[in-house]
Amino acid sequence: MTTDAPRLSHACGSTAPPLQECTIGQALDATVARHGDREALVVPHQGVRWTWRQLADQADAVAAGLLAMGLQPGDRVGIWAPNCAEWVLTQLATARAGLVLVNVNPAYRRSELEYALNKVGCTALVLAPALKTSDYLAIVNDLAPELAASTPGQLQAAALPALRWVVRLGEAATPGMLNFNAIAGLATAASRARLAALGPTLRATDAINIQFTSGTTGHPKGATLTHRNILNNGFFVGEAIRLTEADRLCIPVPLYHCFGMVMGNLGCLTHGATMVYPAEAFDPLAVLQTVQDERCTALYGVPTMFIAELDHPRFAEFDIGSLRTGIMAGSPCPIEVMKRVQAQMHMTEVTIAYGMTETSPVSTQSAVDDPLDKRVSTVGRVQPHLEVKIADEQGRPVPVGTTGELCTRGYSVMQGYWGDPAKTAEAVDAEGWMHTGDLATMDAEGYVNIVGRLKDMVIRGGENVYPREIEEFLYRHPAVQDVQVVGVPDVKYGEELCAWIKLRDGAAATPDEIRDFCRGQIAHYKIPRHIRFVDGFPMTITGKIQKYVMRQETIAALGLSEIKTA
Repeated sequence: MTTDAPRLSHACGSTAPPLQECTIGQALDATVARHGDREALVVPHQGVRWTWRQLADQADAVAAGLLAMGLQPGDRVGIWAPNCAEWVLTQLATARAGLVLVNVNPAYRRSELEYALNKVGCTALVLAPALKTSDYLAIVNDLAPELAASTPGQLQAAALPALRWVVRLGEAATPGMLNFNAIAGLATAASRARLAALGPTLRATDAINIQFTSGTTGHPKGATLTHRNILNNGFFVGEAIRLTEADRLCIPVPLYHCFGMVMGNLGCLTHGATMVYPAEAFDPLAVLQTVQDERCTALYGVPTMFIAELDHPRFAEFDIGSLRTGIMAGSPCPIEVMKRVQAQMHMTEVTIAYGMTETSPVSTQSAVDDPLDKRVSTVGRVQPHLEVKIADEQGRPVPVGTTGELCTRGYSVMQGYWGDPAKTAEAVDAEGWMHTGDLATMDAEGYVNIVGRLKDMVIRGGENVYPREIEEFLYRHPAVQDVQVVGVPDVKYGEELCAWIKLRDGAAATPDEIRDFCRGQIAHYKIPRHIRFVDGFPMTITGKIQKYVMRQETIAALGLSEIKTA
């Protein structure tokens, strides 16, 4: 008598439609040819309303200007700005000119900016003057005091040796900086001819984007992505929500994330849909107003954004009946929130997507016609042209329903971490599998459910935070002898940080003093909300810290409860 072998947790996506083997510039040309007179970009707070033809023309002028500035294909161009028209212009212009766009988190402070620019050797930096409490101009001038006395393009800064150009947004003039609006004016007949000649020489497999992910060793890693990576991912994410040229997508998620610039911008570009930016940074009232005014049909967001919109005191005032679809992603999606979004925001076709920066980003996504219970309680099934498996410690697929590490491979996997082959090899194995570090299960129909994380990464409001980075920073405080950071449940952000701190003998500190020490030095979302002073940490017999015990004790001590998620 024989028994059937258990079905394994391994799935391959559809192979239709085929992958797009072109560059972002070529895809833009195709969209202009098909939908040139349709609206491409609407930015109410800037008074911007451009067609696809107008957007492409402006992007080409900026691209030719960048070449006239002396930038060469392969040079890295950083962008440190909130959501605005200049962001997508820079994204498209750098792709046209073969430059590598480097996304800098708007929440970064001095040390993080310095590390990012130097790690990848940025030749140019495009920046906003300020955002919220961050004075970007002051931070850059503090890092590079030589800037004030330099000619634009001639910067020689001791702390930023590769940087030559600093380009600022806005009309005001700043010594040593070029205004963004002046770039297009630098274009010459020669630089435009060079741009035209350059296009056919660019390859879909060229690196085009570097996005920093928080590092377990205290420093972010630069995930290097190609045209092929991000263009196809944007396309297939759009396909999953049945995006068409008639759709108008509200994009309140930050553009520096894959969620904004890939799933949002490139999802629209590959379908001729309209990109709508409701505000510089997330504002629930601006989202509701913009969805109503622009008759948006789709809306993106992390769970905290949808919660803020649903719970806004003026929510009922707005007519958002034009919505039909969208994506909730970026952190575990509470099942009850998904149900409210479908029922109260008219997003009956809303989907959940799962991924990571290193996979461009989406690997699995629910479909608009999936059964309701699957759409609210899982992260869907594998995307086209990709493979996923739930693996054991040896990398072998585990039986259906068994917990293991989620691994993915295919066109979406990054080229690698910039300048860090060792870290790349740790993340992507010899067979091309990206090891996500997430624990998951797969059912018999291929639906994936995330159940935890191998790593101790915390996802706070869509931001990936690695406790090790926070711990290493807090070790700098003179009163701190030892520190461990864990994530604990939070209704608003999904998770919040809690720091367990052991003080030096005779030293004293308060939670507010610790938080004040962090402010202005690390991004606001990395500052622990909860701080506990302890005499020691729970450990195994072999001396390993038991963070899961710390987490359980913190939950009990603070009276928190776990949040049920997909």
